[in-house]
Amino acid sequence: MFEVVSRPRKRLFLALILSSLLLACLSTYGIWKVSIPGLSNISAYLPFLLGMLLVAVALAITAGVAGIILAIIGWPTLGVFQGLAWSAINLLFPLAIMLGKIFDIEKERIERSFIEVSNHLVKQKRVRVKPEQLLILTPHCIQLDTCPHKITRQIGNCKKCGQCQVGEILTLTESMGVHFAIATGGTLARQVIKQLRPKAVLAIACERDLTSGIQDVFPLPVIGVLNQRPFGPCCNTRVDIAEVKRAIEQFIQV
Repeated sequence: MFEVVSRPRKRLFLALILSSLLLACLSTYGIWKVSIPGLSNISAYLPFLLGMLLVAVALAITAGVAGIILAIIGWPTLGVFQGLAWSAINLLFPLAIMLGKIFDIEKERIERSFIEVSNHLVKQKRVRVKPEQLLILTPHCIQLDTCPHKITRQIGNCKKCGQCQVGEILTLTESMGVHFAIATGGTLARQVIKQLRPKAVLAIACERDLTSGIQDVFPLPVIGVLNQRPFGPCCNTRVDIAEVKRAIEQFIQV
């Protein structure tokens, strides 16, 4: 059975992040108010100092969220805001997922929206690298599940038989001079990145792995391409090769 993936919308993630920010600010204010009597018993200055600290943190996170929104609508943003934006995302993302559950929004929809926002932010930075500085990273499930050849440690073992898309991606990456690696999980993916030290990554995976991977390797720029799952999750997955080629061309210096 084919899995139909709806087109991701950036506004879903933005709406949840804004709601999460509001909820976090209200909760923090409530905790501060409740703690005032106890803090005052220790020192008359403590409530004020804690209040100033919390306001500073809230303003920094708000600036980060504002940076995301400005980048999405095409406004130029300073580098410091991009760093704050990612810090805000990492901090508020679990809260956004929780709010999604309350409003019965599928987690994968939120993750797809996050990936769309992340891709947009990376493209806004206009990152350009040499071909040898770009890594194409795919999960092991893109290989035919009955294939006898081990390619996770040695991609050259692929026979390009055409029964899965590994050979097609390998041919594409060889022709464009970029690295190509297949990982069986997050640990191996991090090892590959540590070993090759790429300046940018084009990651092909499902919503969950792309979301965690993008957050794990920040500030390394990552473009995420969702895989296709005609046989269900983690089995003989596929990818739109034309989309992969377009993404590579966006990264490579001409």
